[in-house]
Amino acid sequence: MIDTKPAAPNALPTPYLLFLGDVTETGFAKTAFALRDWAPDSCTGEYVLPGGKVSTGLQPMTPAQAASQGARSLLIGVASPGGIIPASWYPALFDALDAGLDIVNGLHTKLSSVPKLHSAAQDHGRRLIELRRPPEGIPSGTGTRRGGKRLLTVGTDCAIGKKYTALSLAQAMSRRGMLVDFRATGQTGIMIAGSGIPVDAVVSDFISGAAETLSPDAPDEHWDVIEGQGTLVHPAFAAVSMGLLHGSQPDVFVICHEPGRKHLVGYPDFPTPTIEEIIDLTVRLGRYTNPAIRCAGVAMNTSALSEDAAYRLLAAESNRLGLAVADPVRGGQAFESLVSACISD
Repeated sequence: MIDTKPAAPNALPTPYLLFLGDVTETGFAKTAFALRDWAPDSCTGEYVLPGGKVSTGLQPMTPAQAASQGARSLLIGVASPGGIIPASWYPALFDALDAGLDIVNGLHTKLSSVPKLHSAAQDHGRRLIELRRPPEGIPSGTGTRRGGKRLLTVGTDCAIGKKYTALSLAQAMSRRGMLVDFRATGQTGIMIAGSGIPVDAVVSDFISGAAETLSPDAPDEHWDVIEGQGTLVHPAFAAVSMGLLHGSQPDVFVICHEPGRKHLVGYPDFPTPTIEEIIDLTVRLGRYTNPAIRCAGVAMNTSALSEDAAYRLLAAESNRLGLAVADPVRGGQAFESLVSACISD
């Protein structure tokens, strides 16, 4: 049977066998790495095809071996160019179905659009779970204010740490005893959280409505930490970022930035905007649905720097901007200061 509905909380069949295909560049496997880092108890092992050069470090397994260890699904943890399903993957996907595993797919191409996979899933009584299929009946945005508090991660570019920052902030708030939910807007976040809406698959007229649906009316003390997408100045993806901003009506936003990134990824003719430009633009646009919107600080991806260089940069940027600046992955006092800045009145 083919499951075409978005996953409800706890509905995804875990544990997963993470499928890394035959990719040779780490950047294509960010989904697998995110699940390893944020949902390790939901991962049984990894399955790498001959020719693949990327590993999460988890135990290598075939689908049959994973099934014998309790895995319930093969999760496609890599992104192929154009979101297609390469022919070289088909034998592995058939093997997973034959081993009794469902397949969880976050690619734009639907597994159910491949007739042989569709038939094999039906023959084995397995599910092809398509995460990039939004729920039906998403309304247009209303702009109506809702109870509760909301935090949105906003980027100076794509693939810069918005999901990791949102997850880190939600986790830190929870540790402080706060009522908080991480709200996933991309396929990897949905795989981690078990629920969410894939906003890049929503018709543009309804993206703000999707954000409103994702962060509904709540008690005043409750926080929704919403995973941002894209950047407001992106020549291709700005519509998603704008819809999330207007629909989530954030009380607080955190800028996500990678120092040293000279241009938007894949768009060499478009320089990366400055932190100050995105703060100013986010405040000016965000005031239309929440006049009280404010920037709490900056989350920097310093993975390319040494520890000493990273902490020197974080301190210098905090002093320059007059804001809390931290690397959520490195944590430490700088990150705790960022969390405090987010939740302060």
